[in-house]
Amino acid sequence: MQTTSTHKTSKSRKGALLVTLFATSFFTFAQSNVSEQIEMKGSKGTTVTGNVQASFDNPWAMTFLPDGHSLVTEKAGTLWLLDENQQKRFAVSNVPSVTARGQGGLGDVIIHPDFVSNNTIYISYIERDEKDDAFSGAVIERATLTLSDSGAKLTDRELIWRQSPKVTGNGHYSHRMAFSPDGHLFITSGERQKFTPAQNMAMNLGKVLRLNDDGSVPEDNPFYGQGNVTEQIWTLGHRNPLGIDFDEKGNLWAHEMGPRHGDELNIIERGRNYGYPAVSQGDHYSGVKIPNHEDYPIFKSPELAWVPAISPAGFIIYKGDKFSDWKGNGFIGGLSSKALVRVAFNKDDEGNWKVEEAERYEWGKRVREVEQDSKGNIYVLEDKEGGRLIKLNSLNDE
Repeated sequence: MQTTSTHKTSKSRKGALLVTLFATSFFTFAQSNVSEQIEMKGSKGTTVTGNVQASFDNPWAMTFLPDGHSLVTEKAGTLWLLDENQQKRFAVSNVPSVTARGQGGLGDVIIHPDFVSNNTIYISYIERDEKDDAFSGAVIERATLTLSDSGAKLTDRELIWRQSPKVTGNGHYSHRMAFSPDGHLFITSGERQKFTPAQNMAMNLGKVLRLNDDGSVPEDNPFYGQGNVTEQIWTLGHRNPLGIDFDEKGNLWAHEMGPRHGDELNIIERGRNYGYPAVSQGDHYSGVKIPNHEDYPIFKSPELAWVPAISPAGFIIYKGDKFSDWKGNGFIGGLSSKALVRVAFNKDDEGNWKVEEAERYEWGKRVREVEQDSKGNIYVLEDKEGGRLIKLNSLNDE
């Protein structure tokens, strides 16, 4: 039970955080200029405009704080604090040191559901093996975001999860995170381009995992008690899941990059096997055919698959009111497809999911991340060096 002194400290820390952010946002706003406007052409004739807020070098993930400020990660290792106008304010100090290679570096960032009282964030990144840095794996730390009038830093850092085992290569880490409505931490863990780990229950590669907020394992996990790694597993048979979110009814959805085509959007159900590499809607890059999910119904089929590929990255299910026609829709960043892909979720008369691509919006850039703030604004982060943060506006809002 929380003591009175701890409660007062928590309230004091919260107050200091908000005062600091409030004060610094005015300073940054005074420096900002009118932003560049982007026009996004929809595949069904819709035009959406967006305003550029900031730019980054290889941005990877974004999350919003409750008061409208935000955090953005860059793959090379920088964590930025942005003010409520989404202008860069501070590079956060005491961030984990990373060596960016291939697809790996500094990764996802999310906040604890009780961030208002505990200032806790979670950050994923790639850890090299101390004895042989050809081997690597994703890890997750939780930390306290501490602010002052002169900067921001992470304190009380604690490593709470590791991919197991570390393997060679620098791809398919995944390491996306989301909190469930009941406060469990879900993690996507890629199969590291090694195929078979996705079906190996002694490894947490190629899986979606479910933990408590401190990294411990919930006793109601489907494989609890079967080993320290195995009991983390919620679902298996995944390739490279790079987007994860809950809908308003508490259903968990995740998309993943298929092999050569066959990108998937799945509803994530407790204990299910999604089949990779035994089945896929795509084929291996070598040209070797992979059976479809329909050929082996023991495996859970995707609710939507893309052939040709869109190369999905970043994902939200929209819960705001600003774009009322889009409420409940999914938004996926497209890398090779250079688009923001909108997905509609429906059910047929028998209660089966009917998930369809509704429209995609293009402006010639790879899209790495999609996020939503508490006011219902939608933001996208472009991929690569100079990737821009763009705030979406409907054409009718101008």
